[in-house]
Amino acid sequence: MAETPERNAPTGTSPGVRVIRRDGSVSPFDAGKISVALTKAFLAVEGDDAAASSRVHHVVAALTGQVEASLLRHTGPETALHIEHIQDIVELALMRGGHHKVARAYVLYREDRARAREQRTPKREENGLTVRSADGTVSPLDWRRVTEVVEEAVAGLEGTAAEPVLAETRRNLYDGISAEELALAQIMAARTLVEQEPNYSYVSARLLLDKLRGEALTHLAGEQRQAGQRQLAERYGDYFRDYVRRGVELELLTPELRTFDLDRIAEAIHPERDLDFGFLGLQTLYDRYFLHERGTRFELPQAFFMRVAMGLALREDDREARAVEFYELLSTFHFMASTPTLFNAGTTRPQLSSCFLTTVDDDLDAIFQSYQNNALLAKYSGGLGNDWTPVRGLGAHIKGTNGQSQGVVPFLKIANDTAVAVNQGGKRKGAACAYLETWHVDIEEFLDLRKNTGDERRRTHDMNTANWVPDEFLRRVEADTTWTLFSPDEVPDLHDAYGNAFAERYREYEAAADRGEIRVFRRVRAVELWRRMLTMLFETGHPWITFKDPCNLRSPQQHAGVVHSSNLCTEITLNTSVDEVAVCNLGSVNLARHVTRDGLDAERLERTVTTAVRMLDNVIDINFYTIPEARRANLRHRPVGLGLMGYQEALFEQGIALASDAAVEFADRSMEHLSYYAIAASSTLAEERGSYQSYEGSLWSRGILPIDSLRLLAEHRTGDALDVDYSSTLDWNTLRQRVRTSGMRNSNVLAIAPTATISNICGVGQSIEPQFRNLFVKSNMSGDFTVVNPHLVRDLKARGLWDEVMVSDLKYFDGSLGAIDRVPDELKALYATAFEVDSRWLVDAASRRQKWIDQAQSLNLYLAAPSGRKLDELYRYAWHKGLKTTYYLRAQSATHVEKSTLRGTDGKLNAVAPAVPTVPTAPPEPAACRIDDPGCEACQ
Repeated sequence: MAETPERNAPTGTSPGVRVIRRDGSVSPFDAGKISVALTKAFLAVEGDDAAASSRVHHVVAALTGQVEASLLRHTGPETALHIEHIQDIVELALMRGGHHKVARAYVLYREDRARAREQRTPKREENGLTVRSADGTVSPLDWRRVTEVVEEAVAGLEGTAAEPVLAETRRNLYDGISAEELALAQIMAARTLVEQEPNYSYVSARLLLDKLRGEALTHLAGEQRQAGQRQLAERYGDYFRDYVRRGVELELLTPELRTFDLDRIAEAIHPERDLDFGFLGLQTLYDRYFLHERGTRFELPQAFFMRVAMGLALREDDREARAVEFYELLSTFHFMASTPTLFNAGTTRPQLSSCFLTTVDDDLDAIFQSYQNNALLAKYSGGLGNDWTPVRGLGAHIKGTNGQSQGVVPFLKIANDTAVAVNQGGKRKGAACAYLETWHVDIEEFLDLRKNTGDERRRTHDMNTANWVPDEFLRRVEADTTWTLFSPDEVPDLHDAYGNAFAERYREYEAAADRGEIRVFRRVRAVELWRRMLTMLFETGHPWITFKDPCNLRSPQQHAGVVHSSNLCTEITLNTSVDEVAVCNLGSVNLARHVTRDGLDAERLERTVTTAVRMLDNVIDINFYTIPEARRANLRHRPVGLGLMGYQEALFEQGIALASDAAVEFADRSMEHLSYYAIAASSTLAEERGSYQSYEGSLWSRGILPIDSLRLLAEHRTGDALDVDYSSTLDWNTLRQRVRTSGMRNSNVLAIAPTATISNICGVGQSIEPQFRNLFVKSNMSGDFTVVNPHLVRDLKARGLWDEVMVSDLKYFDGSLGAIDRVPDELKALYATAFEVDSRWLVDAASRRQKWIDQAQSLNLYLAAPSGRKLDELYRYAWHKGLKTTYYLRAQSATHVEKSTLRGTDGKLNAVAPAVPTVPTAPPEPAACRIDDPGCEACQ
């Protein structure tokens, strides 16, 4: 009987792919050599008897195929792979496969051979090597410039030196190396050192910056140009004026930018801030944000920030002064606008808004119009939240055809495929979330949408889903009574009802069903449906749990409509209808820049928030609206969503452990200040520009602020169904009176988004997330990046504990300190990772924040060892604590961080990044929202 070929079996040589040997010679890539090396490693550890040899043959064939696939995944016809890098990937594959003894022997063998080579091999000479430019011309390698660039990159960075980077660069040189490969060799050389010293992330960023400078200057000058950071700083003004001119010529920038006083603008630019990026941040900007012509970037970081600032100041009276004010906030990372704003501000298509919420009406024309709306909104980087509750359920009568409805699921399948097709101009994945109320008759099929089994025509693998849960359902879960499912065409007013009014009307419909007056309904045990909701959440990551009544009872705009859903990332809670598509304009304060060891810097926070709210309000008037319903809603209500990021770093800076009362108190006080300053800023804008159109009748107009609306929710909760804190420290009475007198410029001002991408740019943790690991590989659309907690490294260095053994221990224990004996307990508590912290602490902190927020917050919850009981207790606890929404449930898998060297797995620049996500999760999640990148990039 013939053997079945192993999956990913090696294919042998790959034409055009070359291997750089240690002596600089080049040979064709041959996967057979990998197979031989693996076989020797296995047999050395496990013996060479017949039984072992047979098993090793199959294991080696599979591993070789995996290594080859990973190595060749991004290769081109002229790709050159260094022999050391190939060995890194082999080592990584051994660890991923659980062959730890073999991998350990392999690592030790490599280290012994490296030491032996170092002793007997003379220093490599660069003389005589040549470099091939993009146009094919060949010139001698200018090693002096390479040295100067690296020395400039390490200047002023503690713990870094030029020689290790230069030594690693030398290993990757060969005669005829391309200019592109030479630049990448320097960058990747620094990246290999990040896990030993986090500051090498800045070195890598500065080396990437040199590559970017060369691209930009060459593009603008029309001939090959190079300049160091100091050289460019002296003529940054000339560069900036040329950049604006060229951007307008290419029809990428709006001609209005040329009407600014560019001399005044250029004088305000700080070129030295180009050096403040970590590698992940600058690589993200390089890959996806900087303006380019056919892939050649000509926008440098400070030009990028000033372009955004100018784009947001277009309608200001003193445009130059405001642009400089906005630039200061962005370029110092005190505040960061959302991704659509960064993408499009100052361009010819300034679609600057982040989130769009729609309600899909129960009509075929309306349903297909919703698909077109989704496509138009997603095209320019908008994240989508769709309320599908009005669409009639399976078995409902269709009057026009006298037939029966197929329910909402087939329409959701089309919505899913639309999101896939429109991928936001190739910059990032299109994304949407469908919401359905818990009483909808199709709710059980809705729960199954993300399953990997069943009829593919009734599955939506690429679309997020969320439950829109009324309080009445949770009351029945706790009372263990029945729950009735209806088709919305027979109970149309349930969609707009909430609170006690919903509960009363719902019971009336149940009585009508008992009398035979309703055709389509079904009774289920409430607790059984709840368990199934939680089971699907654990198994598939969806649907998320969001709470209808808190969102509506605390909405400032309940006089003007109903909140029917949240958005893609569950932080936006705005009214939607057939006539209005809700729009939210997001940005986030970097909390890490507003704390000291002594606590919150309230004065700095007030300055930041005041300017940030003005920037967000400007978005509304400058915005390019792709559909009229969005324009109508945004200009009428003017909502913005100011949030925060860098919360974990703010705790690190103060020495506060996340799982502590002090952290919960800090969450409360920091959000109180942010809320106070944001509301005050919007009220000040109302004095200058006027209140939003629908202000009269709002909670604001009645002097009811978010802290007050908490009591409105309490009135609808009986007994112990609401357990919240009402404490405050600021002068809210004065602010209430001011809001009633002066008005509000914005119907909503606060929402905490995931900040998945903009936090990378700023070099801080996402949103209100706990740290995932102290050392791990982070994956996103720009590639895979080693991330080391610099705060931990600082504290371990201070105690003399940061060394190679500690790095090895962190890898082995999945980035956790818990099992490392020599680490003090106080550091273990301070640097506990997400799965080491009881999620109740996260809920407690979120509850304290929620009382100050007029919208919601993206809150991920983590369970190291999930069970039905734990899930039930956690989500009921979130409901009792007054949360409006929750986001992903994160659960650990059997394998966590790879227990191997992370060398060679860094960044898109490395053409052989591993194909397998470095940190998998139990429930499958969309590529943009993996566990190692918690948060959705389509929001920020």
